[in-house]
Amino acid sequence: MSVMSEVSTVRPFTVEIPDADVDEMRRRIRATRWPERETVADRSQGTQLATVQALARYWASDYDWRACEARLTALPQFITEIDGLDIHFVHVRSKHEDALPLIVTHGWPGSIIEQLKIVAPLTDPTAHGGDASDAFHLVIPSMPGYGFSGRPTTTGWGPERIAGGWIELMRQLGYTRFAAQGGDWGAVVTDLMAVQAPPELVGIHTNMAGVVPPDIDAALQTGNPLPTDLSDEEKRTCEQLDFVWKHVGYALMMGTRPQTLTGLADSPVGLAAFLLDHDAASLDLISRVFAGETEGLTRDDILDNITLFWLTNTGVSSSRLYWENKFSFFGAKGVEIPVAVSVFPDELYRAPRSWAERAYPGLVYFNEVHRGGHFAAWEQPRLFSEEVRAGFRSLR
Repeated sequence: MSVMSEVSTVRPFTVEIPDADVDEMRRRIRATRWPERETVADRSQGTQLATVQALARYWASDYDWRACEARLTALPQFITEIDGLDIHFVHVRSKHEDALPLIVTHGWPGSIIEQLKIVAPLTDPTAHGGDASDAFHLVIPSMPGYGFSGRPTTTGWGPERIAGGWIELMRQLGYTRFAAQGGDWGAVVTDLMAVQAPPELVGIHTNMAGVVPPDIDAALQTGNPLPTDLSDEEKRTCEQLDFVWKHVGYALMMGTRPQTLTGLADSPVGLAAFLLDHDAASLDLISRVFAGETEGLTRDDILDNITLFWLTNTGVSSSRLYWENKFSFFGAKGVEIPVAVSVFPDELYRAPRSWAERAYPGLVYFNEVHRGGHFAAWEQPRLFSEEVRAGFRSLR
């Protein structure tokens, strides 16, 4: 297996943010014009004022972007052109030569920051409770419009085009046999890689399975009656999905009017408030963190990701993926190749095994874990890494 093809356009990349950009960010945070407090005692109106103000105080005075930049700089990073667009990616090869190449895709409101904690456990498993036979060569790209990747200037960069781009990226790197993993948008992209089914792709792992049957998917989005023969587990899942569809105002805005979100490019605190309000469980966790509680994420974890959005000015460009998307977020997409599924309890919805077996006829692994939510790799990196190892073990 070669490491890089002869026709590759891959070139090294180093994160270098000017001091002036960081100083200007802090100035804008301190100059924030605040709204009044919400008129309810819970988070039903969105990200609470107290949470955002606590975040802003820490962000303006104590947060150190350079610490995050040093962690990024310590990893091999590259840029390559795919389909006319510059794509940024981290590429860490394992010391174990028989390692399985794996491309891992982040989601929104995420970035490659989500995956930093899993790099060592997956590339060097013997140092993290695993065997050499569990090792991966990792490729972690920034999606178009996110982070250090190029921002599309024309339409057409939906998840299916990204999926094709990732296949091309792995071919550029010379990998003739590889696997793919994703959550959130990464799960959609990874499913669509599997639908395209290039011969090199041996299987996928998802922590946000796309398994909702078409009739149920349509009924939940239109308010039509659900089938009457659902199991108790399937009914519970439908209740979760109904809640999701009633609380995704951010997705509706990005999916229809992304350019209107100019405030995300102008105000760091406005950007932060918007990025925090992704799902109820994650917002609850983040609110507890900024109230001083210890959780799977730290204040620095959360601000590393938000700061990357701010410094790269990708609040609006990342939003356009919702406008470009023509696929169901959670629906079955016709994947036939081998699939491993990990279900985290605080995910947007917990995929029933019955639906997973129907949506993924090549299901090789299914497990419900005891801890973790939507940002599983970021929040529970050890558990997530164990799941990825187990999911691909039969495909090596």
